[in-house]
Amino acid sequence: MAGDVNKIQEVRNYDQLEYSAGSLGGAMRPPVSEKAFDEYHLYTLDRPTTLLDRETKQVEFVRASGVKSAPLYIYDGVKIDRNRYNGWSYENIRQNRDYGTESNPKVWVMREFANSEANHLGLPLPKGRMRFYRRDADGRLEFTGEDTIDHSPRDETVRVFTGNAFDLVGERRRTDFQENQTQRWMDESFEIKLRNHKAEPVEICVVEHLYRWNNWEITRKSDTYLKTDAQTVEFLVQVKPDEEKTVSYSVHYSW
Repeated sequence: MAGDVNKIQEVRNYDQLEYSAGSLGGAMRPPVSEKAFDEYHLYTLDRPTTLLDRETKQVEFVRASGVKSAPLYIYDGVKIDRNRYNGWSYENIRQNRDYGTESNPKVWVMREFANSEANHLGLPLPKGRMRFYRRDADGRLEFTGEDTIDHSPRDETVRVFTGNAFDLVGERRRTDFQENQTQRWMDESFEIKLRNHKAEPVEICVVEHLYRWNNWEITRKSDTYLKTDAQTVEFLVQVKPDEEKTVSYSVHYSW
């Protein structure tokens, strides 16, 4: 299989519990029972199991059919070297005009589902590894990605990262930069290009981090955005098959 399927490389102690999702079905007695205890949840295997010395065993935790899981495409185009900029302050970031100008071309693929009875689940899910499988046109079950989830109560939404999209490409570049350290302001403009090589239209969520300072104003934009926190905005962009869509904006900082 060609593509960037998310595969967990490092095995940690909490990865003893694994889930499989995407092609589950059939009625049977639940293999694991659950009950609340104080501020925690207890899980009991329905049957005995044996673990050899230093062995990790995968045990089926839950089986369900008809679970609706929506794909999400997210483009977080800024590429930051965390090792290089570790410990930098806002002042360090403002004084480096090249900070945040490197581009990441990958569009992330996320899966999101409601852990509810209406979605054929509704069981408190403990921390562990979740794997996704999907049947191809020949009916074979193919692995499409995995991620770890945190302890997830019932009736909450679970979102996992499964890999990078093969046929979606992002490109981010800065188109203008002005600053006046004496008057304590800075202007930056960015252009984000999204290319869809799929046979169907997609919606891509473009995430932009306003990292220069927490006092900012979007002065120009090509598309409507949603402010998700004090320094993050998101653009929801519809991209047709074989189309290139451009999103642009300008931000003014003052401090």
